[in-house]
Amino acid sequence: MDLHSRIAELMRPARGELAEFVAIRSVADPRQFPPEECAKAAQWVLGKFAELGFSDARLERTPDGSDAVVGSRPGPGPDAPTVLLYAHYDVQPPLDDAAWRTRPFELTEADGRWYGRGAADCKGNILAQLLALRALGTDVPVNLKLVVEGSEEQGTGGLEAFVAAQPELLRADTILVCDTGNAAVGVPAATVTLRGMVNVVVKVEAMASELHSGMFGGAAPDALAALILMLASLRDKQGNTTVTGLDNTQTWTGAAYPPEQFRSDAGLLDGVMLLGDGSVSDMIWARPAVTVLGVDCPRVTGSTAAIVPRAAARLNLRIPPGVAAEDAHTALADHLRAAAPWGVHVTVDLEAMGSPFQAAAGGPAFEAMGASMHTAYGRPMVTLGQGGSIPLCNVFADTYPEAEIILLGVEEPAALIHAPNESVHPSEISALAESLALFLQRYAALRG
Repeated sequence: MDLHSRIAELMRPARGELAEFVAIRSVADPRQFPPEECAKAAQWVLGKFAELGFSDARLERTPDGSDAVVGSRPGPGPDAPTVLLYAHYDVQPPLDDAAWRTRPFELTEADGRWYGRGAADCKGNILAQLLALRALGTDVPVNLKLVVEGSEEQGTGGLEAFVAAQPELLRADTILVCDTGNAAVGVPAATVTLRGMVNVVVKVEAMASELHSGMFGGAAPDALAALILMLASLRDKQGNTTVTGLDNTQTWTGAAYPPEQFRSDAGLLDGVMLLGDGSVSDMIWARPAVTVLGVDCPRVTGSTAAIVPRAAARLNLRIPPGVAAEDAHTALADHLRAAAPWGVHVTVDLEAMGSPFQAAAGGPAFEAMGASMHTAYGRPMVTLGQGGSIPLCNVFADTYPEAEIILLGVEEPAALIHAPNESVHPSEISALAESLALFLQRYAALRG
């Protein structure tokens, strides 16, 4: 039986296996979900890979307190190339349960897709890795290493610090980062750039306490109004991000993202405009983009006729390759302070920071992956940018400068990762599994 047929057969029980995995509420935030859920997910991953020959699979505690599943599976000999498989078992919180068409942690099939938090990001990728190895059986022609982390979505840097402290443990010739995705269902892609990110919380204070808006309004400064003006200064009328000191004119030279496809993928309402004066690809892959993630202020229900003395906002700034995260943080903080009106007091606290990443293309692993995806999907592999950030990729690149790093996965735009109604198309899991299995064979032959 060929690989395609084996994987088709393995896909029959795959939905039940993914349902079991998705049911584990592995949000790595003890304020929202019990830590036991992440512990259960880590054990699930450990057990599945141990069954596939990773006899030394174990949990390694990382500096942020999360557990990573680490292991290895020897290949035909020391001269065979070594491939590291990466993924993460933690997931984003479900956000608003009422916005889901299905229960977030109950895998549900609808319209040909499988819905559930983590179904794509990143538990679907882990399932694809398992299916690829099961399809190959004992005939795996490379040395394998494995790391599946448990706090990627929190951005707390546990695995990054772990890799830097123990570089030999995960050293490999090629690193497959299975945490991105394709241009669309059935359109295979390798991601070659990632935007970096800076998360800050900006706090504004104007008065010691609330004041009656009738008695004091008009002369007393409103902290919320000050914050609104500051946030408005971060974009111009066209929607371009306008952080002083950050270039917002770069262009994307790879595969284009058609505007109509983007509008559909993003679910834009009729009449709502796309932002910026560049192409969609420019705006999401080549230029900085700021997003207001949350605001602390009085809620509409329960608010009173009082001037707000203090307010805060959590901001996420995405930055393209070529921009240092430290410089972007400085620019954002300086911009916010300079934009503050009326002498209000402003603090800008750094929450998280990650550098952008650009992968090298054209090596033997990249060639083997391109050929493998072409076979599995029936069409050539394209290269994309990715608006998301994976700071670990920079740590891998710095720690293993000779390694090829390839980013791929099942998380195409319709998957709605990080949002309500996350889903995965099962064909993406099977095609990625076949691509991975073919890659291991072809890469070993090229390196042999």
